[in-house]
Amino acid sequence: MALIRNVDVLIVPEVGECRVDKAQDIHLSDSVITAIVPTGTTSSEPVEVIDGTGLIAVPGLINSHTHSPMVMMRGAAEDLAIDDWFNQRIWPMEVNLTPERVRVGARLACAEMLLAGVTTFVDHYFHADQIAQAAIESGIRADLAPTYFSSAGPEAVDAAIATTRDLATLHPRISASLGPHATYTVSDDDLRRTADIARAEGLRIHLHAAETDEQTQASLDKYGVTPIQVLERTGVLDAGALIAHGCGIRDSDLPILERYADRTTIATCPKVYLKLAMGNGTPVRQLRELGIPIGIGTDGAAVHNTLDVWESLRLLALTQKHQQNNAEWMPLSDTLRLATRASAAAAGHADSLGALEPGRQADITLVDLSGPHNQPVHDPRAALVYSVRASDVHTVLVAGEVVVRNRQLTKLDLADVLADAKALAHALVDLSQGGAVQHYAP
Repeated sequence: MALIRNVDVLIVPEVGECRVDKAQDIHLSDSVITAIVPTGTTSSEPVEVIDGTGLIAVPGLINSHTHSPMVMMRGAAEDLAIDDWFNQRIWPMEVNLTPERVRVGARLACAEMLLAGVTTFVDHYFHADQIAQAAIESGIRADLAPTYFSSAGPEAVDAAIATTRDLATLHPRISASLGPHATYTVSDDDLRRTADIARAEGLRIHLHAAETDEQTQASLDKYGVTPIQVLERTGVLDAGALIAHGCGIRDSDLPILERYADRTTIATCPKVYLKLAMGNGTPVRQLRELGIPIGIGTDGAAVHNTLDVWESLRLLALTQKHQQNNAEWMPLSDTLRLATRASAAAAGHADSLGALEPGRQADITLVDLSGPHNQPVHDPRAALVYSVRASDVHTVLVAGEVVVRNRQLTKLDLADVLADAKALAHALVDLSQGGAVQHYAP
């Protein structure tokens, strides 16, 4: 038994206004929240007490779409159009990937996310078994999708699918999804096979689709169908999918997506769309009207530069207001709900994460609002959306275990993590080897 004593608690209902309940005790048993009651209501003496005085408890943040080891490329591909970003930097750099470099990058990513209050990340990358080991070591929760391209050949596709199966039963905090890269890098035959496996084995599919309007137009010009239509005709939507980005979703795609709204989620990463000048971004309003959960992510740090979900949720609220030309759209409660409940659905954990409620997993972030950039706190919800920094995160629990205490990691040695990353990063961004893992030409 454990207790977080005398903490303010962000309550995120399924609909309606979020609120903050003052001076609460959160009771935990093993990995689960058992009760949230006013401080001092019960007199049982827990084994561990965490003092929440002056802090606010929020559901552990969820990074709904990222490529965690790309922290090793942070700042190495700047001021480039999307075509050049892929073809001149990222895909040539990824020739240098090795299991060790991926593991080192993933450890750094896990450290960064935990210190920023992220308790779950939904990843799509190579050498996913190494990412799993980093996640297990750090104490974070992860859903991992081993990436594959059809151009790599049938053996590479088979290996990625086998890795998904292995990861699915590896550890209680690790879940796995099938990871075809995108509709323009994976053949229809491979997508159909992926969908068949997903249905037969109860797996989810995590992939990129309709990332930009230019991608959608290219698909129409070449094949006469949009990327969303490709997902439908190959069975991916029927099987159930997390779609990354969707900035190129057309109005004609919406009725298709509506048919699969019960098994489709979209991850949006607004900073990326601004930085790569990708257009209007994910059509959040239209998708929400269809009942499709929208999760908030960062994409990889090679473009986002951070894995900071606070930054992402803030930019989502701001860009949505601007896109809709409506200051009343994407209010505080809706933004917080997307960052919590909806992002939990995007991670495949709609019933167990995303809210602080009895019976849910004890993935909890305690935030300190005492900094001058948050004061005075007229509305703590506004502080959480528009003022909070990653450095305001004080304590983090995953499955009831303290993984950050007083702004310090408890399971990773941050100095070692940073030293390992610095020692290997130069080799990963070296472009002298030539070649590329893929060519961007959707």
